[in-house]
Formats: sequence, structure tokens, C-alpha cells
Amino acid sequence: MLTDLSLPALEVWRLYRGRADCENRIKELKADFGLDSFCLRDFWATEAALGVTMLSYNLMSVFGHAVMRHKVHHTLSTLHHHVLAVGALWDDNSSNTKQTFRLAAARKRRAWFEGLWANAGEPVRLMPKPSDF
Repeated sequence: MLTDLSLPALEVWRLYRGRADCENRIKELKADFGLDSFCLRDFWATEAALGVTMLSYNLMSVFGHAVMRHKVHHTLSTLHHHVLAVGALWDDNSSNTKQTFRLAAARKRRAWFEGLWANAGEPVRLMPKPSDF
């Protein structure tokens, strides 16, 4: 690492360590959210598309934290494959007035899948409470 900062090596490392993962986020935005594939005729339309992309990225990040509850950052394609792309059907049993939503999860994954959605019922605190300051 080369720098013209007059800081000790440890301080330079700490300064740049916080930025180390930003390239991975940019790659994820390009690959999973199509960030590099839209360029509209109007500047404001392109800016609006970027805003929607960033909003959807942030919503999927919160979803990943709230549901997956792993310390590892999962990409959209991983979340899609493991959680979102699951077949389902509405069961309108005529003997029962209650409709049931049935997920088509493989028998081996059912316990994991049910536990995964059980995690989503309780919110995860991402930001400290004002009283924590």
C-alpha cells in the first residue's frame, strides 16, 4: 500500500480498512442489481433508477440481516436461491374455511426453512437506541 499520509503504518491500515469492502458492494450492485446496465436518455430518469436500485439493495440487506441472521453478507443471488425462489400454492380446502399458504420446500430443508422464517418475527436492532448514547 502506498500513501503520502504522514501517519504511522497502523493508522493508515485502520483508515483504509473501513473502505476495504466497498469494492465488493459495487460488484454486487453491478452483478445482482444491474447497476451498470441502465443509462436512460434523461439524467433525472437515470438518477431515479439509481435511487430505486439503492433502495432495493438496502431493503434486501435488511432482509438478509433480519431473516438470515448470519454474520456473513449474503448476495442477492444467494438470498434468491435459498429463500425467495421457493414454489408455493394457496390451499382452498373446501371443508375448512381457512386458506393455507403451502411452501414447496424439500423435506431436508423444511426444518431449516421454518426456523429461518421464525427468526423474522423478532426485529434485529441495527441502530443503537438514543438512550445508549
